[in-house]
Amino acid sequence: MPVIAEIISFLESVAHPSLQETYDNAGLIIGHPSWECTGVICSLDVTEEVISEAISKKCNLVVAHHPIVFRGLKRINGHNYVERTVIAAIKHDIAIYAIHTNLDNVQHGVSGRMAALLGLQKLMVLDPKEHTLKKLFTFVPADKAEQVRQAMFAAGAGQIGNYSECSFNSEGSGTFRAGPGSNPYVGQQDVRHSEAEIKIEVVFPAYLESPVVAALKGSHPYEEVAFDVVALVNRHPQIGSGMVGELPAAMEETVFLERVKEIFGLKVIRHTPLTGRSVKTVAVCGGAGSFLISKALRAKADMYITADMKYHESFDAEGRMVIADIGHYESEQFTIALLQEVLEEKFPTFAVLKTSVNTNPVQYF
Repeated sequence: MPVIAEIISFLESVAHPSLQETYDNAGLIIGHPSWECTGVICSLDVTEEVISEAISKKCNLVVAHHPIVFRGLKRINGHNYVERTVIAAIKHDIAIYAIHTNLDNVQHGVSGRMAALLGLQKLMVLDPKEHTLKKLFTFVPADKAEQVRQAMFAAGAGQIGNYSECSFNSEGSGTFRAGPGSNPYVGQQDVRHSEAEIKIEVVFPAYLESPVVAALKGSHPYEEVAFDVVALVNRHPQIGSGMVGELPAAMEETVFLERVKEIFGLKVIRHTPLTGRSVKTVAVCGGAGSFLISKALRAKADMYITADMKYHESFDAEGRMVIADIGHYESEQFTIALLQEVLEEKFPTFAVLKTSVNTNPVQYF
């Protein structure tokens, strides 16, 4: 039976917590990492009903998309559903883990699942993030360069889009004088030595800096490893908000909207005026996505599927595309299955369940 820390470690490999937005509160909100996990309930939200379900099914961990504690709590006396849910979870030793905007910001996350359901191809992140990449430079004796490269690749360095094991290598000469107490790999103490070296450059996601540097040091033959880590402004093509892709074949607008209703189980779609053009390029963003309207327009999307659009924001479509508001819960509902699938694949020997509670607070008459 795994402990909660093992499950958290895996979830953080799926969507690292450093990728969450600054306003967010993802992570372990209630409970302790050292607890043995008796089972997991996957949900979009955490409510009193979800906690009751976890108790009845003997699951002591709820993995939810939305954090139950989003803003600070000044008191916990049961005044509202958040406080009552927290009280119930603590009383019954139910841990709550939220994987929110960090799961939004990975290509295989919330918007990625929407795009897959719609059958979109040639997928790209709609708004790739800056400041999420770093580059490492190091200097290795020529006979050990491949050893060091492979170690850094295994730690996650050198991935660029669909290409792996990417590096740049240049030949040069390094000098050093080994001081007293040293044990040099080559050369002698108190004699300046010149060694043919390879300069290796690799790019990696910023959150992998510790394992990449550890792999470098563990595989490098020198006692003192010379290396530089530089933060990059470059956008990471696989990290960011929303997705955009193409349908296999263009569809008439109303036909495509009917398809969206079918896939997401919708009663109604709020949308901006139809353009009269066919739909080929489609942008998506799970949850509130008005902040990506300009990005969807720039990507030349024919339709942008998202949620929580305000009246005045709808004018921003400017007749150049259709914005389809399918509802917040509706756009993110398949995140529950996504979480169950990744957890079941990693932990196949214990219960990982989807909640049977519909937590959607919005109803349609």
